[in-house]
Amino acid sequence: MPSAPSPGNAAARSTLASRCETLTQSEIRAMSIECERLGGVNLSQGVCDMPLPRPLIDAAAAAIADGPNSYTRYDGIAELREAIAKKLLSFNGVEADPEGEIVVSAGATGAFYCACLALLDPGDEVILFEPYYGYHVTTLRAVGAVPRFVRMSPGDWSFDPEALAAACSTRTKAIMINTPANPSGKIWSRAELEGLAEFARSRDLVVFTDEIYEYIAYDSVEHVSPASLPGLKDRTVTISGYSKTFSITGWRIGYAACRPDWAKMIGYMNDLVYVCAPAPLQKGVAVALGALDESYYRELGLELTAKRGVLCAALERAGLRPHVPQGAYYVLADVSRLPGRTGKERAMHLLETTGVASVPGEAFYHKPEDGYGLARFCFAKTDKELEEACRRLGELR
Repeated sequence: MPSAPSPGNAAARSTLASRCETLTQSEIRAMSIECERLGGVNLSQGVCDMPLPRPLIDAAAAAIADGPNSYTRYDGIAELREAIAKKLLSFNGVEADPEGEIVVSAGATGAFYCACLALLDPGDEVILFEPYYGYHVTTLRAVGAVPRFVRMSPGDWSFDPEALAAACSTRTKAIMINTPANPSGKIWSRAELEGLAEFARSRDLVVFTDEIYEYIAYDSVEHVSPASLPGLKDRTVTISGYSKTFSITGWRIGYAACRPDWAKMIGYMNDLVYVCAPAPLQKGVAVALGALDESYYRELGLELTAKRGVLCAALERAGLRPHVPQGAYYVLADVSRLPGRTGKERAMHLLETTGVASVPGEAFYHKPEDGYGLARFCFAKTDKELEEACRRLGELR
């Protein structure tokens, strides 16, 4: 009879936390890996491959050479917080004290994570609108919160107010708004946000907003920040950053702006998790915010408008009907004509036959079947890369 293994040789029991049971690699990351393996054109990941503004590069390089390169204050360097406060007032119509109402973090994702740690308890419910951005859902689940979903209808991406009311319970703590939205490109109208503001006030809900694409709006559609609406500022955490606006997704510079008692705790969570955002890169963004005038943002919009037109036309020719976005830099397209039962099978067919990577639609819905007929394509690419992707889509049969 074999002897029992000694404690030193015993097989280790699984020590993974229960939160890992629902955590999987994002479809965005998975498709990017597959695209690299096959040598394709990656329109799946939201990596903006456009040139960086010169003042940003020069200021960051100077800061790397001359400092700051040590820890900053946990909520960011004063110069950046002041620049963000100035921008919030002039662009968003939101007044925020740079000394107590702004926390610079490791990207908008980092800011959202710290805000969730500070404001949500395990079991708290948070309402999201789908199609949603997957990192919002996984972040909520990571802190023990429970996502509840309200589905938007393709086309105008409207939703049923009764469905919103039905999604709210006595355990609902917050609501999440992404405008301009990833992946749909929906920009919430002022009227929609006013209705949502009344809903949040009547149920005493926290409002999280992700406005990372705030400068990327098309066809003169107005971007409205929820915190600018009457009575909403004190219950809103405004989250944004510069990954998309300045094409610096790898720099991880974002922020949360909110009332001071919330900002204090979000800052403490930021200190605990990240210590601080990268010091010299904070400096680069601060200088760029002061140096770039409206012409930079106008040119960014015009360039992305042209790229949107190029990709939508190519998708239309390929028989993949695009839902033309109002903002952000993605197109959700109807890929139901492609072979396959699921969105993943259809996206893989597209990648394997044309070499163009997209994100399967089920990545954006809590019921996977709701997204089986959709795929997301990113058009914030160099002209050469986008033209090659469109050429390949033209070979689709």
